[in-house]
Amino acid sequence: MSVAKKEYKKVTVKSLVDMKSNNEKISMLTAYDYTMAKIVDDAGIDVILVGDSASNVMAGHETTLPITLDQMIYHASSVVRAIDRCLVVVDLPFGSYQGDSKIALGSAIRIMKESGGHAVKLEGGAEIQQSISRILTAGIPVMGHLGLTPQSIYKFGTYTVRAKEEEEAIKLKEDAKLLEELGCFAIVLEKVPAKLAQEVAESISIPVIGIGAGSGVDGQVLVMHDMLGMTHEFNPRFLRRYLDLHTEMTNAFKQYISDVKSVDFPNEKEQY
Repeated sequence: MSVAKKEYKKVTVKSLVDMKSNNEKISMLTAYDYTMAKIVDDAGIDVILVGDSASNVMAGHETTLPITLDQMIYHASSVVRAIDRCLVVVDLPFGSYQGDSKIALGSAIRIMKESGGHAVKLEGGAEIQQSISRILTAGIPVMGHLGLTPQSIYKFGTYTVRAKEEEEAIKLKEDAKLLEELGCFAIVLEKVPAKLAQEVAESISIPVIGIGAGSGVDGQVLVMHDMLGMTHEFNPRFLRRYLDLHTEMTNAFKQYISDVKSVDFPNEKEQY
């Protein structure tokens, strides 16, 4: 069972490991701009992920692949200026770390220096271990990401659940242990069977944060726009919508249009 939430003046990578040790679940949400990040931080979130999902929800791309390192730095720096308490993790975008560990280190250094972020996140296991190791040698904290890795969508060909077959499940377990051994401080597990995710979380000492990975892991992450109901085309089983902002905002905009056209806005109290 999870225990009562401990108050952390500043959440660090060590805080997350302590949370796991104390059976306290870790809360994590995406954010991409100053205003939303400030609200999320003030609410008491543990971790903000400046995700490459900005490619989808902010820029309208079909996949996460088009977003650039410069764009990720822009979003991350906007978020960092807003926060007082939470840990800010920034995705390294597609093409900025795969295949060349020197490029990976350069990308991670740019994220840290130019955005002020606290850590970076990379997708993959054994195939990117050299990049992870090189980034870690520079003292930059690394969060791993296994299971469904959206930057590899054209390899998978689908966004369906990963590691349902034994061979892929075995590799996922091996990759999780490898990421721990390399020195990652946490791992995101995306869209894998709940039983497997729990096994992984129990087999390693670093936190496992799930998205579509059941409740047996050490924390949860969702895309903010999805959980607020701003997006309405995306309906995976794991998504819980805490608000229906799409409807609320549409109604507000329609009311504003009506008030402007009828000269109800501005009224006498709303002018100088």
